[in-house]
Amino acid sequence: MVTRHFDEPQSMHYRFGEDQSQVLKVLAERYIGANAQADFVYRAFQRSGILQNAEGLYEFDFGKRFPEATKGDYVWAAGLVWGDEQRNLDLLARCQGPVRLYFNGELIYRSTVIDELAQHAEVKLPIDIQPGWNTILLECRYTPAGFGCQLGADEGKVRILNVLAPFGEREGQAGWVYSPLLHRDTTSKGLGLAAQASPASVSDNIVASNTNIAGSTNTTGEQLTMATASAGHASAQQSHTERPERIEQLHAALLGSEQQSGLTWLPAPAWSANQQTLPSLERMYGKLAGHSAYAWTRIQQEDTQQSTIRLSGHSQGPLRIWLQQQLVVSLTEAGSYSVDVEADFGPNDLLVYSECTADGAAWDYSVQATCGERTLAQELPWRIRGAYDQSWMYAGPFPKGTAPDPADMYTMNRLYPTEASASSSAPNQSSSGQASAPPTAHTYWRLDRPDTWIRPYYENAMLSNKWTVGQVTNYGRWDYPLGVTVYGLLKTGRYLQRPDITQYAAEHVQACTTMYRYSLWDREQYGFPSINQQLVMLKMLDNCGSFGSAMLEAYEECHEPTFLEIADRIADFMLNRLERQPDGAFYRTCEGEYAANTMWADDLYMSTPFLVRYARIRNHPAALDEAARQFLLFRNYLFIPEYQIMSHVYDFKYGQATQIPWGRGNGWTLFSLSEVLEALPEQHEHRAALVDFFNELCEGYAALQSNSGLWHQVLNEPGTYEEASCTAMFAYGFARGVRMGWLRQPDRYAAAARKAWNALTRLAIDRQGNVHGVCSGSRYAFTAEYYDQDLRTVTNDNHGIGIMMLAGTEVARMKQHLGQKIAVSDGVLS
Repeated sequence: MVTRHFDEPQSMHYRFGEDQSQVLKVLAERYIGANAQADFVYRAFQRSGILQNAEGLYEFDFGKRFPEATKGDYVWAAGLVWGDEQRNLDLLARCQGPVRLYFNGELIYRSTVIDELAQHAEVKLPIDIQPGWNTILLECRYTPAGFGCQLGADEGKVRILNVLAPFGEREGQAGWVYSPLLHRDTTSKGLGLAAQASPASVSDNIVASNTNIAGSTNTTGEQLTMATASAGHASAQQSHTERPERIEQLHAALLGSEQQSGLTWLPAPAWSANQQTLPSLERMYGKLAGHSAYAWTRIQQEDTQQSTIRLSGHSQGPLRIWLQQQLVVSLTEAGSYSVDVEADFGPNDLLVYSECTADGAAWDYSVQATCGERTLAQELPWRIRGAYDQSWMYAGPFPKGTAPDPADMYTMNRLYPTEASASSSAPNQSSSGQASAPPTAHTYWRLDRPDTWIRPYYENAMLSNKWTVGQVTNYGRWDYPLGVTVYGLLKTGRYLQRPDITQYAAEHVQACTTMYRYSLWDREQYGFPSINQQLVMLKMLDNCGSFGSAMLEAYEECHEPTFLEIADRIADFMLNRLERQPDGAFYRTCEGEYAANTMWADDLYMSTPFLVRYARIRNHPAALDEAARQFLLFRNYLFIPEYQIMSHVYDFKYGQATQIPWGRGNGWTLFSLSEVLEALPEQHEHRAALVDFFNELCEGYAALQSNSGLWHQVLNEPGTYEEASCTAMFAYGFARGVRMGWLRQPDRYAAAARKAWNALTRLAIDRQGNVHGVCSGSRYAFTAEYYDQDLRTVTNDNHGIGIMMLAGTEVARMKQHLGQKIAVSDGVLS
């Protein structure tokens, strides 16, 4: 039965017929229009707060932060999660003691004794993130067995969980907050705050709490009572279960103010009273004789009558100031300055270089900008969320002779070395050709707050449990389905001679790669990267091969040097570090996971197209040899001879293939084999065998094409639904095989390719360019029912958009090729 997603008049074919260029134009323009070039979001983050581990789980290590904890003590932790739309997500929890988790004010988890005491115990907790703000409240209690937990998104490098600070006072800041150590008699051990305390008391306690950021054992602060609905209960059980009003109060406060909560919270958002008396550079970096630092702000010149402004101030040591990258002040020693300079109308970047002297003077300077009698406001030069009270960004400290060139400071995509032997501050240079994490002797921009740094966050479309994304832009994300999308855009832009389309695709890749060095450093500093998660946490082919291949395809457009640095790292991973069977075949170890010890047909796409491009661009023939060899090895495990198609997975745990020929898994195989054959020299030792394999597969696939022109989700199960992405891949492979002369029955496959493309434009692509009938990302199973019933189709799933464009361009090129052959033949005959 034909699968219909819309009525015929809504189809692309009904609107444009055989006008293939128009179909491709609408596909590309719809995707670009729906995926705006929204860059990373920059936020203030306190490094002394809750960090993530290498898996992306947040470490609530309260045993370390509060070593003085005793029986009956507990701590609250709280955060906000923004939802652009509804999103289901599995949280993973590992308890080190009693834990309660409240989501949007509802108790969704209370740990059991097994959770708390069994080593390596973990619990999956499904949540439904709602549009708008979602609150998370975590209660951890101390026992001798432990104090705290690990909590985060399952498969955190793929399904990202960004947590923001609650309370209006910290609006926009990234990261969790947590309470001081509390006791079962509801009394704080040093940092609690009475619910009815005055605003002045709130301020005083915030300042004083700075001394306990790292879990100091200092508990001499004033002990105040935490207001709860259960105050006075002697039983720990009562004090932790009979307080719904208290939970409601805390839940409401998370979207309100800290004062509403009746507690102070850590990390402390402001400097202590003593620290506030110090100059900015000194309280951030200390008094470091011979060191220097940069400060960057922006001033607004809005006077339409004159362009001259005056910069004036004083410095306790050498000072240089640049306005719009022009040096306007230079002091070689302490002193005052006053200069009149020309400023552009509107925003003007102001960069300050300051040195700390060895004479014991404070590390201090001042800058004032005036236009006539009016003082010009200073503001942050970049949009930083959670930095509402800040107007300067700082980078340093740099030992003598190591300060970066001032021209390199007007950007957010660089790290800055803090020692003479460190490599260039540029994010795109690698002397060895091999990428590695930059040493920790680098720094980045920070703010004048306690241990507060600026971090970029990926906050566009987020994956859910079912590997789907919604209607939010995908721009700036590195993952494998988007690798196909970028490839499709590049091919479409070239075919249509639309440089705007190819430029968009290349800039998506550049958005990831220009922050590559930073993202490695971010992982070192904070435990888990806030951007480029899959690239940085490189563990399997899904993380690198598809997008890496698209990156190298985009290299032809922009010659971005960071592409090559990253490609070297991916190639090293594939050729030297990836898990292999004894015969050399790639496979997945995935220790402790459901997919342990398996081989997936998908991984031919996740590896070989990248190796093909890497071999060409880096002149590395061994990479091409490896790509060819992997096809022959995978054939030994996955080929189903009676159908001449591929099983989706081989499970080494059971010593057999699943014998389920998933459509898209087979599509990946044929698609990738065509990429290898196009690059393989005629004399290559494996070429003949691979051409034979290509013909075998095409014969098997052609025999299973349905009357509608589509293929089924499970190829040899006609009762399963008809699926669009595998159809596009088979159309692509057939058309390419015809055009390149690999197929022994070209007329048969040209007709099958045209039939498939016609079916896609009638049944899967609507006239607005939306793509229907694409199944969501797959796990694997030994039954066809899983693929048919559990993997339902998703509109505009990223697994299908790019391949539609690729199929369209390849079928169009096949038609041109066949037309040229006929024309040549006619000319000869005449």
